[in-house]
Amino acid sequence: MQPLPDVEIVRRWCRAGLDGLAEAREEIDALNVYPVPDGDTGTNLFLTMEAAVAAAEECPPEAELADVADAMARGALLGARGNSGIILAQMLRGVADVLGVRGITLADGRALAEALHHAAEAAYEAVHDPAEGTILTVARAAGDAARRHLDQLEGYGPPEWPQLGLPGVALAAARAARHALAKTPDQLDVLRQAGVVDAGGRGLTVLLDAFDTVLTGRRPLPSPRRVGEHHVPVPVSDLPRSLPQPGDEHAAFAYEVMYLLRAPDETIPGLRAELARLGDSLVVVGGADEWNVHVHTDDAGAAVEAGVRAGQPHRINITYLAAHGGAASTQEPPPGRVVVAFAAGPGLAELFASAGAVVADTPAGHRPSTAEILAAVGDAPAGEVVILPNERDTVPVAEAAAAELRGQHRRVAVIPAIAQVQGLAAMAVHEPGRAFDADIVAMTTAAGHARHGAVTVATREAVTMAGICRPGDVLGVVEGDFAVIGSDVLDVAKDVVHRMLSAGGELVTVVTGADADPDLAAGVEESVRISHPEVDTVVYDGGQSRYPLLLGVE
Repeated sequence: MQPLPDVEIVRRWCRAGLDGLAEAREEIDALNVYPVPDGDTGTNLFLTMEAAVAAAEECPPEAELADVADAMARGALLGARGNSGIILAQMLRGVADVLGVRGITLADGRALAEALHHAAEAAYEAVHDPAEGTILTVARAAGDAARRHLDQLEGYGPPEWPQLGLPGVALAAARAARHALAKTPDQLDVLRQAGVVDAGGRGLTVLLDAFDTVLTGRRPLPSPRRVGEHHVPVPVSDLPRSLPQPGDEHAAFAYEVMYLLRAPDETIPGLRAELARLGDSLVVVGGADEWNVHVHTDDAGAAVEAGVRAGQPHRINITYLAAHGGAASTQEPPPGRVVVAFAAGPGLAELFASAGAVVADTPAGHRPSTAEILAAVGDAPAGEVVILPNERDTVPVAEAAAAELRGQHRRVAVIPAIAQVQGLAAMAVHEPGRAFDADIVAMTTAAGHARHGAVTVATREAVTMAGICRPGDVLGVVEGDFAVIGSDVLDVAKDVVHRMLSAGGELVTVVTGADADPDLAAGVEESVRISHPEVDTVVYDGGQSRYPLLLGVE
């Protein structure tokens, strides 16, 4: 197999790491008991990595490794959320500092080992009072193991290096991280009391496993997530309120303060000293006059004023920590309800908007982001939020946004709509005046009863459920699987619809794509009228790319 270019390895690792965090987000949130049991470590890591991925993907295809690594690190710095996110951002900066050296190569594994080691050192330096048994410990174990692996290979030469170097370093780091994670309860009493491993450390193992998977295709081994007698991660809401924290100092402060800061590098030592006097969980990361600041304190105003004296703080975020720690918030959500939907094309956007949804503004052909969902909700006073992902890959993004919105004391539900036609079916039964739970049940039921299909054209050779397809072949999709391969778009579309109607149905929805032949929809409609005269057909102009037709059966 031809080895991947270095820059492509980093790009794929970014995406695989984000997908891994999306899958493990709820689990990591449930493990979160340190430094504050606020149940958001998984969400914060996901949001931070999402910002890193978005920045890396904005680099042009011809960008070099140094450019992509730097963009990844800067994106994480600007988008970091929470204590764990800001530490991850500093680790990515450490990785970028090594990979940013022009001419460096990943081939023999030496650069990756040095990047992991430097990332751990940078993270330790960024934390004012580093504690063992945390993501820091796991990071150091990974970096040390990567270096040891290379030391053991000294004396080997080509052709052994390509096989034993980079993949070996990645696997050694991932294994060491998992072993270190399993030992975290022995280092922090709060973890031992809860019967869980460190949440941030667990997130780091996900990212390291993703690197190994990108290089080898190997699925990650099961990671230790809990210890002792517990068989499932302990949800933070079930933890005893008297759960001890080291010295109880982390439970004492009322606010989490975060902000970005434009400031000369020479002002940062003084800022760190001033913030250290105000609170704890202090992390200041960045460089070149661009910083991200995090602290827990009782005096949020003073923490922000310290930033003003150092430079120009912006994107200031203050969270009341007393609402966490196992106690339910008594704050009532404001009235009103908003539905946020993702649309694959301008015509679909108009359909969702006319049905009462707020459409997230996503560039055509780009994967939606958490930030776009939050921007769509904006400052609306609605205390109830319904999210329609309408794509399978958007579901974890929507779930992360939902977790963020719940932290704002809103009721949030993500409807499991994984296709545009399912979203349309859900919006057709949406009633703003109905009770929230009843509306969610109705929308979820409608989406679930809508079978979905599509027609597209293959751009490369691939093996599908229907056989081998080649560029130019017309592919019919049924319930997410490639079920038909043909040469004519209309013939394939008819086949897809008839397969979906084999299980019954009363309504066929046809959504035409950008530049689709206008005769396609008419041809499908005529086919349904002849073979299933009892079934109605509706046609919409969706304007989506890549799919001449989206099809639904209700």
